[in-house]
Amino acid sequence: MPQPLTHLGDMPIEEFIRDYWQQKPLLIRQAFEDFSSPIDADELAGLALEEEIESRLILEEGAQPWELRCGPFSEEDFAGLPKDKWTLLVQAVDHYIPEVADILDFFRFIPSWRLDDIMISYAVDGGSVGPHFDQYDVFLLQAEGQRQWQLGQMCDQASPRLSGVDLDILKNFDAGDSWLLNPGDMLYIPPQLAHWGTAIGDGCMTYSMGFRAPSHAELLNDFTQERMSLLSEEQRYADAAFTAQDNPGLISDEAINRVTEILTQQLSDPNQIKHWFAGLVTQPKYSEEAHQSADPEAISEQMEEFKSQLNNENLFLERNPASRFAYLEIGNGEAELFIDGQRWSCELSLAEALCGQKNTEISSSISNQSLLILSELFITEKLY
Repeated sequence: MPQPLTHLGDMPIEEFIRDYWQQKPLLIRQAFEDFSSPIDADELAGLALEEEIESRLILEEGAQPWELRCGPFSEEDFAGLPKDKWTLLVQAVDHYIPEVADILDFFRFIPSWRLDDIMISYAVDGGSVGPHFDQYDVFLLQAEGQRQWQLGQMCDQASPRLSGVDLDILKNFDAGDSWLLNPGDMLYIPPQLAHWGTAIGDGCMTYSMGFRAPSHAELLNDFTQERMSLLSEEQRYADAAFTAQDNPGLISDEAINRVTEILTQQLSDPNQIKHWFAGLVTQPKYSEEAHQSADPEAISEQMEEFKSQLNNENLFLERNPASRFAYLEIGNGEAELFIDGQRWSCELSLAEALCGQKNTEISSSISNQSLLILSELFITEKLY
């Protein structure tokens, strides 16, 4: 397993987090020295042929300016592309190519629940997705060829966009710093900073490591939806011993205080917030990767199979790269393990092992409780 980065170029990680993370961009020359992409252009195009994989083509000069086409694609689609100014984007390549997923291990200095996925773009000469900004942090690693990056102004939802196109392309771009990236170079872009990358020559491949940043609206909506599902019809506004008032149309401070207390009660329980949040941030990006159920009999059979094999040698199980693992410590050597939004109570040592590394070694000394959980995770393909 690759060791996490301790420096970005010559800069210690602690300095990067203090001075750059979510504040300002950083160009890191040869962040990955002698980098060689584990996937080539043909393999990337092959992924874009698959129905379950999200892919897009962007043509700057297509049937309309900045034409967007959504996959899956066919070989004929690629054969009919123009000579220049187009880009192929494939999402979540780390879910399908283990060697690409290995790159994420270098970024373990950032909590894994913040990670979104690795998107890979391939562009011919002049290919671009236009000037835009993201609402999250992103590292842009040049894997093959060259890309010219220009940085612009800070933006927000009010920043004007081009009309009549299916992409969020900025109408105005105030170009500032400009850098040419070669393989192994990496650019960090903080949220809301406009940027514009253009392929210089053919064979330009860029890895984009984005990090989840739920909006406040998303957090409030998801939390209130969960809390609502747990409340009964009998739990209602009550005003025993209220103070009589002269004008019945007045909404009194007394009533407002009661409502505030109701809302505060639902928002102030740390355990409720912890469990909800851990479930939210481990939800898979794609619904088909979410919840699977396993037959208890199949779990029991798998547990016996594991026990039988452990009589001869230790076993190694590998995390499914499409699954999201995280845990909460609850004390006394116990933890709550969250995988793809589901929760298991388990020993802290098991949670630490599963969340801290891709491969988990199982020895004959493992407890039956842990073995039962591993069996279920194996049956539901969260572990291999």
